[in-house]
Amino acid sequence: MRTTSRGLIAALALPPLLAGCFAPGDGDAGAGSGGRLRVALAVPPVQALSPYSNDATVLSKLSVAEGLTALDKNGTARPALAKSWKQDGATTWTFELRKAEFQDGTELTAHAVVDALDHAGAAKPKPRVLSDVSLTAKAEDADTVTLTTKSPDPVLPLRLASPALAILSAKAYAKDGAVSPVGTGTGPFEITRLNGKTKATLDRFDGYWGGKAKAPGIDVSWVADGTARANALRGGEADIAEWIPTAQAKLLDRKTRHEVPSVRTDSLILNTGSGLFTDAGLRAAAREAVDGSALVDSVFGGYADPAQGLFGPAVPWAADKRVEVTGRTKAATAAEVKTGTKGRTLRLATYTNRAELPEAATVLQQQLEKAGFTVKQDVREYTQMEGDLLAGKYDALVFSRVTLLDTGDAVDYLASDFTSEGVYNIAGLKNTAVDKAIRAAAAERDTGSRQEKIMRAEAEILRTDAVVPLVHEQAVQGIAADVEDVILDPRERSLIDVDTRLK
Repeated sequence: MRTTSRGLIAALALPPLLAGCFAPGDGDAGAGSGGRLRVALAVPPVQALSPYSNDATVLSKLSVAEGLTALDKNGTARPALAKSWKQDGATTWTFELRKAEFQDGTELTAHAVVDALDHAGAAKPKPRVLSDVSLTAKAEDADTVTLTTKSPDPVLPLRLASPALAILSAKAYAKDGAVSPVGTGTGPFEITRLNGKTKATLDRFDGYWGGKAKAPGIDVSWVADGTARANALRGGEADIAEWIPTAQAKLLDRKTRHEVPSVRTDSLILNTGSGLFTDAGLRAAAREAVDGSALVDSVFGGYADPAQGLFGPAVPWAADKRVEVTGRTKAATAAEVKTGTKGRTLRLATYTNRAELPEAATVLQQQLEKAGFTVKQDVREYTQMEGDLLAGKYDALVFSRVTLLDTGDAVDYLASDFTSEGVYNIAGLKNTAVDKAIRAAAAERDTGSRQEKIMRAEAEILRTDAVVPLVHEQAVQGIAADVEDVILDPRERSLIDVDTRLK
């Protein structure tokens, strides 16, 4: 989905913390001039835009790097750096490469693809997209790559569209395992400067195989505060501001506010690996205590739907295939909660990058306290707490997750977040029935049957009370009136491409 709507930007003063954030003279020479796009992104880089971190989506949003495949608007794999492919057997696929070059002037070859995929497979931790698959790449000739998986992987072309499996030039990969996309991608925009966690400068890459981009460059500023992002758009300091907080959305000119159905679900994640919620009865008590529907209007201003499960309205097949959750553990009473916690405090975490989450955490704290828990919040910027989240240092997390982000296939999300070996298993869940259900879905080739098995796996996950879905979000993107062809993507993987430009 693209936007071509136009309107006037309200001329409001910016708060001091944002004033001049896109101004030229500080490494962003010419920002806002000559047709360059100024973009305010929400989540600062965790690992210098490494594709093996959550930063990977920045590389796809800004059209810096590409994989062998990409996803179309229907979630189907389409050609990218691979012009075609075929399946040779249950576990073997052959990909034919197009003629393309990297931004450092070297050619795209089969050996470069093998090198990039080998580095992804050897990364520690592995990218989420490789949580449930073992992938071997071999160069057959200069333009042909054979990929083999240890077990059948019916959705391999979808998997290869993940931003985490972007193909970078040999220059990107350091001996210490670090990966840099600066000047090493194949996309229409090249990162020419990265200023820590605050700014980046991108210039048009005129050697792009798909033709020259219509914008000469992009000046990026990471602005964690949602109100500041909205003010940047209103004040004319940003052309595109992502993830406008719902409280700010209706303050924007209607023509600059764009609502997008999202595959994002906000949930309460409970740490089953250590702390209070190793006790299933306490997890059940927390699940019964929280009411996500109370957040829809009070916190999200109507830009959300009450959660029906892990997958919401933007995943249209989920509702008809949803499986009833049975066999849950009986919830502890308020008296049992107080006895079971034995004076221990429930450590409830969330992050500031999505403005609604701290407010949601406050509502949930009140609900949990009514159920007998003593709750203490820890609210920080996401990059400051990711390591602690993965290390299990919190009891609960108010979390916003794009469920079809990594591959467009729900199995990958389930495998990375809820299997015993999942690399993004914040819940610390290790459950044999869950692992078995997700493996069964992963092995299914028929689309309809795969979806049914995904929903059976959802029921197995929900049965554990490791995750309590709260709401299904609607994304709000802010786009100035003089910007054309911004991509409005429910998966939040795309934003700017060769056609995005100022009038």
